[in-house]
Amino acid sequence: MIPYGRQDISEDDIDAVVSVLRSDFLTQGPKVEEFEKVVSDYCGAQHAIAVNSATSALHLACLALGVGTGDLVWTSPITFVASANCAIYCGADVDFVDIDPDSYNMSVDALATKLERAYANGRLPKVVIPVHLCGQSCDMKEIHALSIQYGFSILEDASHAIGASYQGEPVGRCRYSDICVFSFHPVKIVTTAEGGVAVSNNKVLVERMRLLSSHGVTRDEGLMTEASHGSWYYQQVDLGFNYRMTELQAALGVSQFNRLDEFIAKRNDLASRYDRLLSSLPITLPRQSMRRTSSRHLYVIQLELDQLTITHREVFDALRGAGVGVNLHYIPVHLQPYYQNLGFSDGDFQEAEHYYQRAISIPLFAQMTYDEQQYVVDQLKAILR
Repeated sequence: MIPYGRQDISEDDIDAVVSVLRSDFLTQGPKVEEFEKVVSDYCGAQHAIAVNSATSALHLACLALGVGTGDLVWTSPITFVASANCAIYCGADVDFVDIDPDSYNMSVDALATKLERAYANGRLPKVVIPVHLCGQSCDMKEIHALSIQYGFSILEDASHAIGASYQGEPVGRCRYSDICVFSFHPVKIVTTAEGGVAVSNNKVLVERMRLLSSHGVTRDEGLMTEASHGSWYYQQVDLGFNYRMTELQAALGVSQFNRLDEFIAKRNDLASRYDRLLSSLPITLPRQSMRRTSSRHLYVIQLELDQLTITHREVFDALRGAGVGVNLHYIPVHLQPYYQNLGFSDGDFQEAEHYYQRAISIPLFAQMTYDEQQYVVDQLKAILR
């Protein structure tokens, strides 16, 4: 089976992890701080915090932005459920903004229309979470302009987009957002096995996230309610969580970052080959904006079903049967049973649902060979024709 995604672990990566196992620190130590600096420096952001998953980072970011009971958070329906769940963890309500049919990202036009209606109804979102699907940035400058007009904060879910750029700057620069979150799950561009990082140019937000990531416990006298009783003294000043990244994860991440640009180049090369090899088939290929460079986390095709005598599911199953590990990113969040129990229904976000009815993620990863890619193309051609 050729998987849709796969990590690339080198001997240097293994040596980096082994070196931590031989050190005095396994949980919190110098490697976590080093990894945070590697990520913030790469993105050009002033601050970073590493945690045990991007989901944890999204949750902490919502809390740092003041999301709580009665607040409203908007995100894209085409994303993993964590992009919406993070707000519900805080007691907030969630709604969605339909996608742009070309980029599959949050539609700026749909957002503007929804904001105008929300303003008229007296309930605007506190936070909007644009999702950089497949590694291509949303139109952040336009979303930021709307945030100034309507007064919401912006949390970028860049789980797919480490190494991507927008208007010539790295995603994560946070020029147009308050916080940006990355994922380092094994199928992502680089991995820490599990792990996430939030970057920001706002020190207060990052320090708030750091406190909450470690049980709300601090030794910082500036945060304590009374003077320290001694060097052993600590206080729990808030209700936090155990969301910390380990030294093992951080060491792997530092090592992997040495090859990030190499991984991005390989993925873009493979994606360009797909563009050429698949151009004659009855499918819609991913469209890339000239203002954005994608990290190419996923390569999603959409079937032109009106030109086929085979169904979406039949194509998917036939590819799996041929050893091509396709996947579908994603089932619209509002169609999940949990969210339907909250009041969402079929037909609420038509572009997202239209995408879901036709989308298939075909294999793309840095280790992929041209022979493997050709096999995927040949199988897809045979099935569609």
